[in-house]
Amino acid sequence: MKTLVFLEHHGGDLTKSSLGVLTKALQLGGEVSGVVAGSGVGGVAAQAAGAAAVYVADDSQLAAPLPQPRVDVLAGLVRDQGFDTVLFGASVLAADVAAGLAARLDAGLNWDLVDLVEQGGELVGKRPALGDSVFVDVGWVSEPRLALFRAGSFEPALSGAPPATTPVQASLEEHSTKAVMKEQAHEEAAGASIEDADIVVAGGRGLGGPDGFGIVEELAKALGGAVGATRAVVDAGWYPYSAQIGQTGKNVSPKLYIACGISGAIQHKVGMHNSGTIVAINKDANAPIFEFADFGIVGDVQQVVPKLTELVRQARG
Repeated sequence: MKTLVFLEHHGGDLTKSSLGVLTKALQLGGEVSGVVAGSGVGGVAAQAAGAAAVYVADDSQLAAPLPQPRVDVLAGLVRDQGFDTVLFGASVLAADVAAGLAARLDAGLNWDLVDLVEQGGELVGKRPALGDSVFVDVGWVSEPRLALFRAGSFEPALSGAPPATTPVQASLEEHSTKAVMKEQAHEEAAGASIEDADIVVAGGRGLGGPDGFGIVEELAKALGGAVGATRAVVDAGWYPYSAQIGQTGKNVSPKLYIACGISGAIQHKVGMHNSGTIVAINKDANAPIFEFADFGIVGDVQQVVPKLTELVRQARG
């Protein structure tokens, strides 16, 4: 098996999702390489420890995070180097690149996978279905095989020397240069994103209103974590969409997840069930979230959360 992993990067670092997928690819065995595309990105390749090689497409034409130029780079690599498997960690950009590459190569793409195993000499993907209540096996009928994994499916666990790097010329199709990014805005935020944070404190409708997120933010700050939200509060305008966790938002896998005033609808569970330890705070003892939480506190979030924040600050001095 000859595998290529799309290594997405932001702010000079490879994303946690990409490194997790690379870890999984190395566990499966065979020849595993990565590809980094962008401008001024030669340094990030060293973070892909364990890979046999990392192909680096460093070109000013790849500076903007647009999918089609990256499809050109990957399509050329797959054809020239004979990769039979291409893996992606889920993100908006990776999903666009994976779909474009599948169309370009007339290849099969399985998406929203949470695992990949070898059975009887064949690769089999595991994909959740029916609200994550069951898992179905999916496969490919031809090569190259393309797979897009749900964020948080694998924890990065890389070791070893930095990989050898091979420069790749960005030979772009004419149509791939038609789209131009005029401006790129970034939301100002402190600390790690919810996808990469080790601790996430999330709020739901039980907070009572947008002002209720103040206590959630204070607890997250005390713990050094990030703030998340449910779809209901985002739809109500209480908190930005960038913090939405769930089936139509982001998937997270922190070591600690604290749910404040969240009932635990299946759509939200989809986005956070991979968390290491789940703590639920809700005044309704029958809330569904208590069924899959590791620890539960039945009480008013307006009283419990500030007390938790106070205790955390005392413990940390």
